[in-house]
Amino acid sequence: MKRVAIGIALMLTVAVSAFAQNDLQPLAIVKVNKSETITLKQLKSRVGYELKKYEAYGITSFTTEQKQQLLETMIDERLIVQAATRDGIAASVTDTMVDQAFLSQIAQSLGVQLTEAQLSDLIKQQTGKTLQEYILANTGMTLADFKANLKNQLIIQQYVVAKKQNEIQSVAATDAEIRQFYDINKAKFIQDDMISLFLFGVPKGNDAVAARAAAVDYRNKYIANTSLRTTWENSSDNGTKFYAEDQLIPKNASAQQQLGWTQENFTKLFASDIGYVSEITETATNYQFYAVLSKYDAKMLSLSDLVQPNTTVTVYEYIRSGLTQNKISEYLATAAQSLADELDTSANVERKKTGADLTKLLEGW
Repeated sequence: MKRVAIGIALMLTVAVSAFAQNDLQPLAIVKVNKSETITLKQLKSRVGYELKKYEAYGITSFTTEQKQQLLETMIDERLIVQAATRDGIAASVTDTMVDQAFLSQIAQSLGVQLTEAQLSDLIKQQTGKTLQEYILANTGMTLADFKANLKNQLIIQQYVVAKKQNEIQSVAATDAEIRQFYDINKAKFIQDDMISLFLFGVPKGNDAVAARAAAVDYRNKYIANTSLRTTWENSSDNGTKFYAEDQLIPKNASAQQQLGWTQENFTKLFASDIGYVSEITETATNYQFYAVLSKYDAKMLSLSDLVQPNTTVTVYEYIRSGLTQNKISEYLATAAQSLADELDTSANVERKKTGADLTKLLEGW
């Protein structure tokens, strides 16, 4: 019986070893300024990462041709990153920039700007997962690999910008494109009823009674001297001992939810006159009051209207900026591919698996 068990164990060991060796097979070697191997395992990891983006659409696998294209994309990326390193451009992308880009991506998906520590706490509270576990579950990558991939994307962008700076500066949306976009999307340029308010709060911390007393004191001081608003907003204590900021609130359910207010309090806000100062209210984390600074009626925005009250950007300028950024993004993608094609020479890339050999490796997973 022991011999049978040992035999099975040996067979499993051989199978696992063969599987591991298969995954470590080199598919390509990129060597612009160093030798860098792309393995089958790395391609599988990238396929898993890309598939996560399409889970919501019911896509669970890629075709062999799509996997081949993804391999070519990985080769292109390595070519540009190595060229950027060779030319001294990659060094301009710091870890701080990567962290900022990472948090910016998360902010877009969550709708809130957080530090990495705050993000870790929020994810733990909402999902029970650590940040590492959350990123792995949602991207198929470890946090380190995810940031490394993000860093490569930033390096590629920097390289393309450095090489095509003059061309990029000439990319801009035309007047006709701006007006056409506005005509097609006119119904989306509607301003809700809005109210501008000064919001002031004192965190409860470990002493809720003292926090409420402090909030009452600050409210009384504000009523006596409304110019303190600017002083408090610019104070070094803002964000620690208290928070003080102007907010532009649209009259919709999303804004109510973000404020964490009841329907009654939210309705009362919009019924208040300019200059009104609220009583102290309690939230889960602080005591706060607000003062109504100004009010704006709902309307359809024209091209010459401001996108938001108290700003200087018109609808025309807003559309021009967005369309121009889209055109620049499209140009950057085209330029990146062009630069990668220039670098893709036999001296810079050695494809270890091609044709039927590559197809066989990519089938069945």
